[in-house]
Amino acid sequence: MTSLVTTGPTAPPRAPERREPQARGRALELQGFRGLAALSTVVFHVWQQYYTYDAAGSHPPVDNPYVGALLSLEVIDLFFVMSAYLLTLSYARAAIDGKEGSVRPGRVFLFRRAVRILPLYFLAVLVVWSTRNPTLPGDWRDLVEHLTFTHVFDRERIFYTLGPTWSLSLEVAFYLVLVALGPLAVRACRRLRTRRARAALCAAGCGVLFAVPLVWISCARYVFDVPHTDWPVYFGPQARFGGFAAGMALAVLLTALGDDRGRLRARWASALSAVALGGLLTLSYLSDPENPAQTFYHPIAAVFWFALLYATLHIRHRERQRVRWHGLLRARWVTGVGLISYSLYIWHEPVMLRLDESGLLPSAQAGFPVAVLVVVLVALAVGTASYWFVEYPAGLLGRAKDGRGRAREFYPGAERDATTVR
Repeated sequence: MTSLVTTGPTAPPRAPERREPQARGRALELQGFRGLAALSTVVFHVWQQYYTYDAAGSHPPVDNPYVGALLSLEVIDLFFVMSAYLLTLSYARAAIDGKEGSVRPGRVFLFRRAVRILPLYFLAVLVVWSTRNPTLPGDWRDLVEHLTFTHVFDRERIFYTLGPTWSLSLEVAFYLVLVALGPLAVRACRRLRTRRARAALCAAGCGVLFAVPLVWISCARYVFDVPHTDWPVYFGPQARFGGFAAGMALAVLLTALGDDRGRLRARWASALSAVALGGLLTLSYLSDPENPAQTFYHPIAAVFWFALLYATLHIRHRERQRVRWHGLLRARWVTGVGLISYSLYIWHEPVMLRLDESGLLPSAQAGFPVAVLVVVLVALAVGTASYWFVEYPAGLLGRAKDGRGRAREFYPGAERDATTVR
C-alpha cells in the first residue's frame, strides 16, 4: 500500500540533508520489507491461481501444509502497519513532543498522497478495464467503483479489474481518518502538561481504533453468523483498520520512547523477530475457513508485524549490524524490488492472468514452481518499466507545492535578476 507507495520522488528539491547512518539503515530496511512483501504477494496470488476444486474439496498446488503456510502467508497487514507508522510519525511527534512544524496541512498531505498513488492507479484501472470490456458501455459500475475506491463495498465486484487494489480503498480511508484525527489529537495533547500523559492519550486512541474492528468482526461472525465469503463485511475498513491502528501505535510508542529508551540488544531483537515470524507462520498454518485463526487472522497478524517492525527499528545503535538477517533487508536486489513495489503490486495480477490466457503458464498443478518463476520475472520487468515511465514522472508533480501547500517558486531569483537587468 502506501507502504508500497511511500518511496519515490515526492520530496521537494532542497539541499541534501545529512542523515545519520542509523536513519539511512532504517529507511533501507523498510524498503527491504516492501520488496520482500511485494514478492510474497505475487507468489501468494500465483498460489491462489493454481488451487483446484472438485467434489472432494479444495487442493493446493503443493500438498505440504508447512510449505503451504509459508506460501499462503498474507502480508497485506504489513503494508498497512508500515503505511500507518510512516504517515503517523509527524502527528505523534507534534502531539507528544510539540513539534507541530513537522505536520503538513491536511490539503498538502492529501495532495502528496494523491500525486503518489492516483496516476498509476487510474492508468492501470482504465487499461485493464478497457481490455476486459471491449464494447461500451461495458460494466460501467465496476469502472466507477474502482475510480472512486468504493469497490471494496461491492460484494460482487470487490475483486474485479485489479483484484489486489481493494486494499487501496482502505489506504484512502486511512488517509481521511488520519487528516481528521491527527490534528484533533495534537490539539487535545496541548492541554496536557506531562509528556507521559500526552503519550498515554495517543496510545489510548490507537487502542480504540484497534478495538473497533475486533468488535465488528466478533459480532459479524459470532452474533450474526456472517460467512467469511461476504467480502465487504470482512474486507472493508471497519474490519481491517486494525493494521493501521497497530502502525499508528508503533509511531506513538517509538516517539514516546525517544532515541534512547527501550532499544533492544541485537540478540533480543533477533529473538523477538523470530517469535513474530513464528507466530505469523503458525497463524497461517492454523487458519481454516470460519475457524478463530481465520476470523481474527488480520488483527493478530497486525500485532506480530508490529513486534517485527519494533525489533527492526528500535535496536541499539552499535548493535544494528549484528542482527544478521537485516542484511537481507538491506540487500540491493531486495531494496530494488522495494523501490518498484507499488508498480509490481498494481500490475502483477493482470500480468499473471494475461500469461495464463495466452497459454504461457503451465496448466497442471505440477507446473506451479515454473509459473511462479515466469510470473515473477515478467511482473518485475513490467513493474520496473511502470515505475520509471509512469510512477516516477508522476511523483515529480509533488514538487509543484511546498510544505505549506503554496505553489513552489522554482526560480526565486529570476524576478529580482530581471529587475536588475532593466
